Amino acid sequence: MSSAVKRDPNNPCLFCTDAKGVSLQNELAYSARDSYAVSPGHSVVIPRRHVADFFDLTPEEIAACMALIQAEKKLIDAEFKPDGYNIGVNVGQAAGQSIYHVHIHIIPRYKGDVENPQGGVRHVLPKKAHYKR
Repeated sequence: MSSAVKRDPNNPCLFCTDAKGVSLQNELAYSARDSYAVSPGHSVVIPRRHVADFFDLTPEEIAACMALIQAEKKLIDAEFKPDGYNIGVNVGQAAGQSIYHVHIHIIPRYKGDVENPQGGVRHVLPKKAHYKR
């Protein structure tokens, strides 16, 4: 019986050495479908330069990533026709970052995918997600 060895996505960096399913790209970044999609069409935008923290990206890298987010959204809209989106970045271990190369999630949302979507990205802290107006 063989035992599966879990690969460390940071050694070597998964996004630097094993980019799979590249959808769109420009000089400073690329996009791909997420390998562990939480919804149909879930994609990530990844700067080419290896940097762990979103806040360490250059203004040019941020602009390149934002351009790909817009372009990838058009592809997702055409293929999956979602009802909404969440865009998110995990920065640091406390925020849930597990691959220490910036990647921006584009998560298509669909009516009924959760019982009550109020609060959206606030659900990263479930007890604080719902709020009264």
